Amino acid sequence: MSGVYIISAPSGSGKSTLVNQVRQIVPGLKFSISYTTRPPRAGEQNGREYFFVSRAEFEEMIRNSEFLEHADVFGNCYGTARRFLREAEQEGKDLLLDIDVQGAAQIKEKIPVAVSIFVLPPNRNELEKRLRRRSLDTDDVIQTRLVTASREIENYCKYDYILVNDRLEDSIEALKSILLAERLKRSGAQTSADDANLMAKAERCRLYNVRERLQPILASFENAAAPGGR
Repeated sequence: MSGVYIISAPSGSGKSTLVNQVRQIVPGLKFSISYTTRPPRAGEQNGREYFFVSRAEFEEMIRNSEFLEHADVFGNCYGTARRFLREAEQEGKDLLLDIDVQGAAQIKEKIPVAVSIFVLPPNRNELEKRLRRRSLDTDDVIQTRLVTASREIENYCKYDYILVNDRLEDSIEALKSILLAERLKRSGAQTSADDANLMAKAERCRLYNVRERLQPILASFENAAAPGGR
């Protein structure tokens, strides 16, 4: 069976950039392009960023059991088609899923061996800066995304690995190490010294190894949600 990798993150954490970069340097990955009912943004193309469909089409796909997972996010529907897993298995590739925490929970229920990775911003202020820099949303939408981020971050402990996306180059290297280390473990092959180094890099991102580093990040969101916080 193909390996399945789940990557989740609050909107604006840099997950899409990470995924795009790692797809270029890790061979044998098949990326699942989600279906969505939201309209395309400027520069987006159907079948590249998303498959853009009507709500009626999306609901028909649900009735036909065509989704591995689907969820409603900010009033728009998103879903991962089952066909991507079938195609990955036929092509002998691993499947990479860029999905939210709702979808991740559904995938883990159906595929318990799927490897889950949660990407965190360095803190809430940095996340807000990133959301504003990309100039895609109104201030009200940005505030909604920040509130949603606080809720999503509460799910971090359900993930196998945590990546704090502070420096992009370091995060790309860490994500690459996780994907390749998990592939090595699945293969059962004898590991070389280089493989051992790779696996050690991945292990540093394990949930139980990053809990202490996460505390100030989590606190930045909790403090903002407290009375008198932003």
